[in-house]
Amino acid sequence: MFYHLIYPLREYISGLNIFRYITFRTALAIFFSFVISLAFGPFLIRVLRNKTNTITRKLTPESHKKKSGTPSMGGILILAAIIISTLLTGNLKNQNVLLCIITLIGFGLLGFLDDYIKDFFSKGKGISSRFKFFTQIVLATIIAVYLFYFNPNEYLLGKNTPAVLAVTSIYIPFLNNVSVNIGLFYIPFAVFLIVGFSNAVNITDGLDGLAIGLTLFTVLAFTTIAYLSGHRQIAEYLKIPFSPQVGEITVFTGAIAGACLGFLWFNSHPAQIFMGDTGSLSLGGIIAVIALLLKNEIIFGVIGGVFVIETASVILQVLSFRLRGKRIFKMAPIHHHFEILGYPENKIILRMWIVGAVCALTGIASLKIW
Repeated sequence: MFYHLIYPLREYISGLNIFRYITFRTALAIFFSFVISLAFGPFLIRVLRNKTNTITRKLTPESHKKKSGTPSMGGILILAAIIISTLLTGNLKNQNVLLCIITLIGFGLLGFLDDYIKDFFSKGKGISSRFKFFTQIVLATIIAVYLFYFNPNEYLLGKNTPAVLAVTSIYIPFLNNVSVNIGLFYIPFAVFLIVGFSNAVNITDGLDGLAIGLTLFTVLAFTTIAYLSGHRQIAEYLKIPFSPQVGEITVFTGAIAGACLGFLWFNSHPAQIFMGDTGSLSLGGIIAVIALLLKNEIIFGVIGGVFVIETASVILQVLSFRLRGKRIFKMAPIHHHFEILGYPENKIILRMWIVGAVCALTGIASLKIW
């Protein structure tokens, strides 16, 4: 809104030219979403504490029973902060930004429905896992088909005479200007990525501040990559896909980062509020879409490494029990395994944050390793 209402006034007030810069508007987006989270967090906590009766998840350590009654649905605060901040600071004519907002709302509404039924009506049991998974696939398929047929970006790869990178091409990092065109398989690939990471964040959201802190590291990495990918000279130097339109994603990811910081203020141990599926499904889904828009699908697995490990621990646990009748971990996902081993919750969270930060830095560093 500032970009559309204030920036045109630069002809009369030269100082307003600053609103053209993505870096300035990204800083504003971080600030606004952070302040919105801090300002409205206490109010939301009060309302939800008085009106909901949150019950901790099943298949969690006994120590989690003391967390019953902590309000969930904190994702409402995260989504509100991101959307309001983006509307204030973003270029709403940019199709990437609009797609990101729509994706966030779509997955957020699904998570909200689950949280609402769970906390207000059914004493801990939300919508069925089949319905949730089916709806995620439908939403992801709509997004994937849109990207396949109507992707608003033209990607260039290389220097001097850069080649046009097809929308369906997967950029291979660590190699020199290499990509693989997967054609129609791009749609199921994109669906897998979106649904998979949406659930990965949901699975990781089991300890106070764990998922939101890891999301912050992941988003900061993509904020950096979005800026670099939207800057032609830098993108050519790093030999990464360039598209002038994806630079605006930097503002949106900045809004996510600010919202994560603000929510962490209330979600840090001992948590005053949980993000619930409203936050976890939407954050996971939108990060995957951003990775697709930036053509960083493979580096994405490195940057979100802890989320991948958490999800893999659940898959391995289920497969091992069904095939061998034995469990690999004392409890899955793996953060519960460490809890049962006797590690304090704070220590588990902090160490996973450290691993997450290293993964994010590794992903950024891998942009230029040859």
